[in-house]
Parts: sequence; C-alpha cells; structure tokens
Amino acid sequence: MTTLVLVAASGLAGEVAAATTGYDQIVAVDDDRERWGTIVGGVEVIGPVELVSDSGTDLVVCAGSGRIRRRLIGRLLDYGVTPERFATVIHPDASVAHGCEVGRGSILLAGARLTSQVSVGRHVVVMPNAVLTHDDMVGDFATLCAGVALGGEVVVGEAAYLGMNSSVRQRVAVGVDAVLGMGAVLLADLPPGETWAGVPARPVRVPV
Repeated sequence: MTTLVLVAASGLAGEVAAATTGYDQIVAVDDDRERWGTIVGGVEVIGPVELVSDSGTDLVVCAGSGRIRRRLIGRLLDYGVTPERFATVIHPDASVAHGCEVGRGSILLAGARLTSQVSVGRHVVVMPNAVLTHDDMVGDFATLCAGVALGGEVVVGEAAYLGMNSSVRQRVAVGVDAVLGMGAVLLADLPPGETWAGVPARPVRVPV
C-alpha cells in the first residue's frame, strides 16, 4: 500500500489531498493533540509529526507559511527523512509548460499556470489560479496565494509570501522572507524581510 503523509493538518492539507492521485492512502500528522483522531479536509490526523520516521511513506509539508515550512523541513531532516521522500503535488488542472521546472516537495493547486521556462524551487506553494510567466524564478519555501500574477523574469526570494491577487511587474525582485500584501501592485524591488502593500506597493510601517 502506498501512503502519502501530509505534515500539518491545515486547510492547505485538504486542498493537497483533493489534488493528489496515485496513492492508496492519504493521512495527516500534526503536533496539536486535539487534532489527533479527527478528520481535517477529509483526511485522518493519525498523530504527531514524529511519525514520519516510517521510511515507507511519501511526505508533503502543508503549512501555509513558507517560514513554518522551512522549520518543519529542518525538523524532518533531523528525524532522518531523506529529500527523495518529499512528493511534488501538481493538480490535474494546473498547467506546467515544457521547459519549466518544479522542485521536490512543491504544491501547485488548481488553475496554476507556468507558461515558459519558469523555475519553481523546493517546497513552494502556488495556490489556485496564480500565473507565472516566462523566465520567472521562485525560491524555495515561497508562497504564492490565489490569483497572484508575475510578469516575465520576476525573481521571488526564499520564503517570500505574495498575498492573494497581488501582481509583480516584469524584471522585479521580491526579497527573501519579504511579504507582499493582498491586491498589491509591485513596481520596484521589494527588499528582503520587508512588508509592502498598496497600489503601487509601498513599505508598511509597523508600530513600535
């Protein structure tokens, strides 16, 4: 029996389960004891994350935040999980053109479109109806929410988060761990670690 384990019993886990074919069984693990034995997104939560030590299963990390995914991956590697155990999930209604690359452990949900020579790193989440156009490069652990649109030759840094329906102009870079707000229009490079929002996007001041 082939089994896929979804790490983090989240709403994203339910979406991943709905997008996945080819497994006899799909289960979830989570450190929240109150979830153990429950059904989340149609998937049974069988226990804590430590259960992934079973080498006979494939894994997908389903935390919505790239920073949390990055931490979870570190834990899994400490448990002895090898990189080849991470499955890549591409919804049947996603479109990945010839010449595009999608890294191990990444998730492309329904309606995601990769048009030409797009490079998506490891453990990236591309949510429904996001569009990545020619020569875009998306770093490991990045999250592109529903309806995101990237112009050509955009670079998205590791663990960056692009909010729902945000847009990025061609040849613009989104820095490592940066956040672009919902509906924002990014016309200039977004520095690492900063949060920008608005049309056009500008830095968001965080109260001291």
